[in-house]
Amino acid sequence: MRTGLHVIYNLHVHLVFVTKYRRRAFTDAMLTRCEEIMRDVCTDFEAELKQFNGEQDHVHLLVHYPPKVQLSKLVNSLKGVSSRRLRQEYDSHVRRYLWGGRFWSGSYFAGSCGGAPLTVVRQYIESQQRPTA
Repeated sequence: MRTGLHVIYNLHVHLVFVTKYRRRAFTDAMLTRCEEIMRDVCTDFEAELKQFNGEQDHVHLLVHYPPKVQLSKLVNSLKGVSSRRLRQEYDSHVRRYLWGGRFWSGSYFAGSCGGAPLTVVRQYIESQQRPTA
């Protein structure tokens, strides 16, 4: 749990970003650098990158973020900054796999996670002592 001025929260999201055309562009060094870049972006949003890993054509992130952060803005920043920096730092390698100025596919996966299962939350809400009058 984390706290803000008027809120206590525990928001986690599982994100998956895929390279454009699912090209196998990542090397181990690029994944390490991508994690560093994404950790910095999360810090700028007052979020925390809890877990990161990937394969040659995609990455997985587990991010703990505050309720004031719009998830779509966080995702756009994560993808935009990482794309720009990875293209700058690994230009010759990236150009062999990706062209047209795009690194990531336009889509992404975002799944909420953490907390109690929906059935437990539903039962808790149903069990509240509603006033009768």
